[in-house]
Amino acid sequence: MLLVLVMAAALWGIGALMGAPRRLRWSMIVVLWLAVVALHLLLPDGHPLRMATGESPALWLMLGGFATLVLVYRWGLQKLRNKANTTQLAENKSIFSDSELERYARHIVLRELGGPGQKALKEARVLVIGAGGLGSPALLYLAAAGVGTIGVIDDDAVDNSNLQRQVIHRDRDIGLPKVKSAMAAMQGQNPHVQVHPYQRRLTEEIAHDLFAGYDVILDGTDNLDTRYLANATAVAQGKPLISGALSQWEGQLSVFDPARGAPCYQCIFPERPAPGLAPSCAEAGVLGPLPGVVGAMMAAEAIKLIAQAGQPLLGEMLIYDALWGETRKIGLKPRQDCPICMKTKEKDAKA
Repeated sequence: MLLVLVMAAALWGIGALMGAPRRLRWSMIVVLWLAVVALHLLLPDGHPLRMATGESPALWLMLGGFATLVLVYRWGLQKLRNKANTTQLAENKSIFSDSELERYARHIVLRELGGPGQKALKEARVLVIGAGGLGSPALLYLAAAGVGTIGVIDDDAVDNSNLQRQVIHRDRDIGLPKVKSAMAAMQGQNPHVQVHPYQRRLTEEIAHDLFAGYDVILDGTDNLDTRYLANATAVAQGKPLISGALSQWEGQLSVFDPARGAPCYQCIFPERPAPGLAPSCAEAGVLGPLPGVVGAMMAAEAIKLIAQAGQPLLGEMLIYDALWGETRKIGLKPRQDCPICMKTKEKDAKA
């Protein structure tokens, strides 16, 4: 038997050296196996060839049967995979146009996203508060990723001083409402997404109805009143709030979502800082590429939440220091006396 195994190994090795296809090499080994079985069936007991190749045909027949079972199993498994791939491709084609399938191909091949994840992105509705430094990259990447419906609310107009960091706007857009400029850029990048521009400030009068039409909220403002209002509204509706902030060379972001056990924004920042302790970008300055880094991270968190991929920054804050090229995470916990979370708990208890 050892002699036959050596011959099989030699056939495989010679075939590999000669560049023979794997299928041809396996065929040669099958021919060798058939020859050995034939010898055992045709030659009488005690024949030297039978003695040299294992004496009994039973072992060779068992080996052939086992190999056949393995091959049948692999063939069936491949058929199932092909059927699943065909079904998924058919489903994707019914949801996406050929242009979209080609556009999102790098997403669809990602194991954590795939067709279902891209479908979830297409069906998702994301609201971005602010079309400035953080909103600019977040809006562009959400549109590029194929988020089906994107809302953007901002009451400001494009100014020359914005263009150092607010990459969604162009020099020719100076004087235009930021939501209009952002809408044109997003639709120019991806005509398959719907953009809803709201040229106004977020107020208590409109916040509830506006948030109700969206699944995920991104807060890219530098106005504390707006931040607290966005947080209270998102918590009341049980929707995740992705919040980013910038200061000079440093940026931070987190996903605030008490419905998933994470703290809300007011749990971490219970009170407004004293005047002068939290200067605006206009007062303190900000590195131009920094909003791009943090805004892109905010878009990535939104995609993870929508596609249920990986681990979003729930109960964590990521801090990025561009000056020293460092990132670090700190853990965040809900605050028991947070008035926003307590109000929601009382409402749920009454319900």
